[in-house]
Amino acid sequence: MAAQTASDLDLFSDEVLLSPYPYYAELRETASVVHLEKTGLWAVTRYAPIREALGDPATFSSKAVAFNDQMNAALVGTSLATDPPDHQALRAALTENLSPRAVRGLKAGIDAKAEAMVADLVERGSFDAMEDLARALPLAVVIDLIGVRDPDVRSRILDWGYAAFNVLGPMNERAIASFPVAGELFEWTHHCKADDLAEGSMGRAIFAAAERGEIAYESCGMIIHQYVAAGMDTTIASIGNAIELFARYPDQFALVREDPSLIPSAFNEVLRYESPLPAIGRLVTRDTEIDGVTIPAGAQAALLMASGNRDPRHFEDPESFRVERNPADHLTFGYGPHGCAGQGLARLESFAVIASLARRLRSYTVGEGTRRINNTTRAYDTLPVLSVDPA
Repeated sequence: MAAQTASDLDLFSDEVLLSPYPYYAELRETASVVHLEKTGLWAVTRYAPIREALGDPATFSSKAVAFNDQMNAALVGTSLATDPPDHQALRAALTENLSPRAVRGLKAGIDAKAEAMVADLVERGSFDAMEDLARALPLAVVIDLIGVRDPDVRSRILDWGYAAFNVLGPMNERAIASFPVAGELFEWTHHCKADDLAEGSMGRAIFAAAERGEIAYESCGMIIHQYVAAGMDTTIASIGNAIELFARYPDQFALVREDPSLIPSAFNEVLRYESPLPAIGRLVTRDTEIDGVTIPAGAQAALLMASGNRDPRHFEDPESFRVERNPADHLTFGYGPHGCAGQGLARLESFAVIASLARRLRSYTVGEGTRRINNTTRAYDTLPVLSVDPA
């Protein structure tokens, strides 16, 4: 192997997870594919090959979506870890209630929730953007959509979501500590019955699909698990990132205030600039050459979406945050058959927050946020809003 295609970087070390972009840039400028010798992973670093890999499940299989064998075994039979053609039926059941038509009917309620929360926070003048908004809105929306009624379950869902992403990483201390908590989510979802969920909810609809014979009954718990595990944490991260970025770049926030039609473009730029899911795993099913480097069959690739999102080969001046850019082809929501099933709902929630902030504030300031390190998601844990200038 050529020396220039190898690195001793650990993608899951604290220092990389806290500040990944300089390390991604170094890998990206080394090669399109870099062998990470400490972990045995093959990092795919540049936009074009990452997008191509995401769209080629025959070569880059989701059977190794996690970075440890235990979780990959546990995920067998889920939509997340199933390739076409078996993937289609599971995906259809997962997305039936997340289609653009389905989520369009949720818009008014989500907008009202966001508006009420932002109005209260602006009146307060200072608050924690993560606790009081970025977590509060998705929690209120998703729990009710799933139909969770048990107050004990409702109180555990945020911890379950954090743990569910941690155990997708390698078997390091973070993952090991999170397995018992992630196990609680697994136990609840796999013993959950239709009667445990509110009538008319997305959760109930999954069981109804099984009753109609559209999916196997044992798949219901797996799909409910994905709603809980994947339905909130990345949205929470993205809303927090948007709030931080608009404070850091007040000129860009001013553009959104002046022209609210920029909100979709601005949110795409948030997702490009700060991906809440920096990397995902894939099993390489056959010897595959990318730009002169061969990944051997049976190896695990790490597709570095956050690196691809800042690849100057694809995005002009990628280190700049520009809300008018509209990078609709960012990699954050994936691409191909495993593109994010819940992205429509995530957009509704995020658009609602951005629109409410833009209506009610001329500007605001934030203090230094803290991060709760996670193996596979990147989000703020706290983000203090220190002052607001009401519109």
